[in-house]
Amino acid sequence: MNDEDYMRLAIAEARRAESLGEVPIGAVVVYEPIDRGTRRPLAEPRVISRACNLRETTKNPAGHAEFLAMQEAARVLDAWRLSDCTVYVTLEPCIMCAGLMHQSRIARCVFGAPDPKAGAVGTLYQVNADERLNHTFEVTPGVLADECSALLRDFFANKRKK
Repeated sequence: MNDEDYMRLAIAEARRAESLGEVPIGAVVVYEPIDRGTRRPLAEPRVISRACNLRETTKNPAGHAEFLAMQEAARVLDAWRLSDCTVYVTLEPCIMCAGLMHQSRIARCVFGAPDPKAGAVGTLYQVNADERLNHTFEVTPGVLADECSALLRDFFANKRKK
């Protein structure tokens, strides 16, 4: 599978969020252990968690899709370090979620739509690349951006009509 395939799984989670009346944002975490010396994969990549936005459902301000997916990934791996993980999310992470990515030491974040109001890994802030922090991580923006943006645009357009 490639970045687009994994983003399609995140989009499926975003659609699940929408079906629950939530803002349609979805995320998946892919685990790919690598040999630190050779940088070669030790196993095939696999999805270890997936989640959708649940802030309204749970009344939890931390109920962001990527936040929930990273918490589940840590539970699955029985570790707080997610250093062999890539987080795929349909909307650019906010400061809270980018901070959790930093704290959990993810390897990479791949996102779909940029977030001009809260984006913290490229748009408003670059938490991922701030060398003052003790961990930086790679970001791949814009994967299936049009589809991810359309989900959000259509959701809010429909909400305004009601």
